[in-house]
Amino acid sequence: MLEKKLISTEREPETCVLIGLITGRVTRALVEEYLDELAFLASTAQAISKRVFIQGLDKPDIRTFVGSGKALEIKEYVEKHDIDILIFDDELTATQMRNLEKVIPERKILDRPNLILDIFAQRARTAHAKTQVELAQYQYLLPRLTNMWSHLQKQKGGIGMKGPGEKEIETDRRIIRDRIALLKKELLAIDKQMATQRGNRGSMVRVALVGYTNAGKSTMMTLLSKSDVFAEDKLFATLDTTVRKVVLQNLPFLLSDTVGFIRKLPHQLIESFKSTLDETRESDLLLHIVDVSHPQFEDHIDVVTGTLAEIGSDDKPVVIIFNKMDRLEEEPFGPTRVDQINGIKDRYESAGHEVLFLSAIEKTGVDELKELIYEKVRAIHVKRYPYQQFLY
Repeated sequence: MLEKKLISTEREPETCVLIGLITGRVTRALVEEYLDELAFLASTAQAISKRVFIQGLDKPDIRTFVGSGKALEIKEYVEKHDIDILIFDDELTATQMRNLEKVIPERKILDRPNLILDIFAQRARTAHAKTQVELAQYQYLLPRLTNMWSHLQKQKGGIGMKGPGEKEIETDRRIIRDRIALLKKELLAIDKQMATQRGNRGSMVRVALVGYTNAGKSTMMTLLSKSDVFAEDKLFATLDTTVRKVVLQNLPFLLSDTVGFIRKLPHQLIESFKSTLDETRESDLLLHIVDVSHPQFEDHIDVVTGTLAEIGSDDKPVVIIFNKMDRLEEEPFGPTRVDQINGIKDRYESAGHEVLFLSAIEKTGVDELKELIYEKVRAIHVKRYPYQQFLY
């Protein structure tokens, strides 16, 4: 009797090389850190990083971003090792992308914004998130249309194929502009609906978890609300805002887990995710979750602070929660974990920040966090709803 063989429909992971640029303002160490993050982004998108290329220039080359010599070096490597994708750590212009595709044909060329958009598209679950991502993708695509056409022409082999004329490109531009207008209209309707939902939540204080992507916000949400929220050691595990009612010592409040921030977040995404970010804008208190074990956690804090300012939420009271303190590494002859924590605490408190250290996984410092949130929420509640003192 013949055995039945199952045929796997799973796609083979694609291979990629990562490309970064050292310019006057950006050091090698910083570029290496950016590329580590880019590798994490690539693995989140199911691509395997094979090699990193770093080029030093005073400013990006207007034709190929990295200069013709480096472009040929990359071409030689990707052809020899049959690499599928080239991922650049910065946004490429349509001209740079077109020139790179001429130098390195038959390979996918992505920049960081394009990769982030792709991850968002993979992770969007609800109709709302999908609409937001699709709008951002079309806004990214529109100025790059001519380049996309030349890419399609190459895929068809190019024999007897004339490049599309202005007429075809203009038709496509019109189709995409119409689609953008339609998606904006759809989002407007969803935004109104969500604003009504937020308005119907009654007299409860709103607390939002914010932070760099993969800092541990969803784990914190699960810990505080005792309800399962999708958490994964990948970037952008959360796209849709999750809101839960939490009760601490008889005092109810609303806790929301929002999309994580990241360096060089495409501006199209910030614009598209306006209603998701409204949850942060309309909060009374922000809990800024930081992965303190990350070597660049201070940069992450700056990115989140900058993004909060960009969306108009920099006037909110903020408590910095340094999470993952169990992962702080102790070097031989270096400072102990306790010394590291005290040093960070002194530095941020002297700058006027309120801070707390904990480990969500080991549940260390969780009681202190709950006490702190209770005191903060109670203070806001007393001020806003002075006649509801029976709650506390």
